[in-house]
Amino acid sequence: MFSFIVNFFNVFLYYPLFNSLVLIYNYIPGHDFGIAIILLTIIIRLILYPLSVKALQSQKALQKFQPQLQELQKKYKDDKEKQAKETLELYRKEKINPFSGLFLAMIQLPILIALYNVFWKGLKPEELGHLYGFISNPAHINAMFLGLVDLSGPNVIFAVSAGILQFFQTKMLLPGPDKNQPKKSDMATTMQKQMMYVFPAITVIILFKLPSALGLYWIVSGIFSIVQQHFILKNLPK
Repeated sequence: MFSFIVNFFNVFLYYPLFNSLVLIYNYIPGHDFGIAIILLTIIIRLILYPLSVKALQSQKALQKFQPQLQELQKKYKDDKEKQAKETLELYRKEKINPFSGLFLAMIQLPILIALYNVFWKGLKPEELGHLYGFISNPAHINAMFLGLVDLSGPNVIFAVSAGILQFFQTKMLLPGPDKNQPKKSDMATTMQKQMMYVFPAITVIILFKLPSALGLYWIVSGIFSIVQQHFILKNLPK
């Protein structure tokens, strides 16, 4: 069973991403590994863009209807079945998918693991044997980015930069203060504010000892997300 999962993972994630990276690397003037990673990251984010939009819209909609959800919880606190039924009815009526963000995260996690394998193992000469027949074998992949950063090793600057971008990315999604509502500190809001600091810290810790190629992916992905969120939130109805 485990070997089946590994083979499935390799065939549908690791090999396609590895081959895509090498293909881009082959066609870049100067064969810059960092630029290849940047272009691959943009391609991945463009593919996930429709899911990202839906997840972001659902998340903001959930924030908008948080008072109604809290009212239902209070009204049916002694009848969990009725509470769940009314909550689902509110989701259906307002066309909210509360699981869209979870679905997006479930898709991104295997991609992140596959990219870790690509950046960790893909630089080894023996891995080039997994190239598809139509992709030329470069014989050797130079891991330098702009001739300055060795992406095969860890980089503190990349790790901290990724954490900072993660902070602003999370902060953008926090609901703004509602002047028509009295100030209160519910559990959901408190947890959201804590995550604004916890996620960046975890990001820095994770990337601190990993190949900086993964940090570069994280940075480019974070910039893409911030720009994406800016335009989506700007166009959402107030």
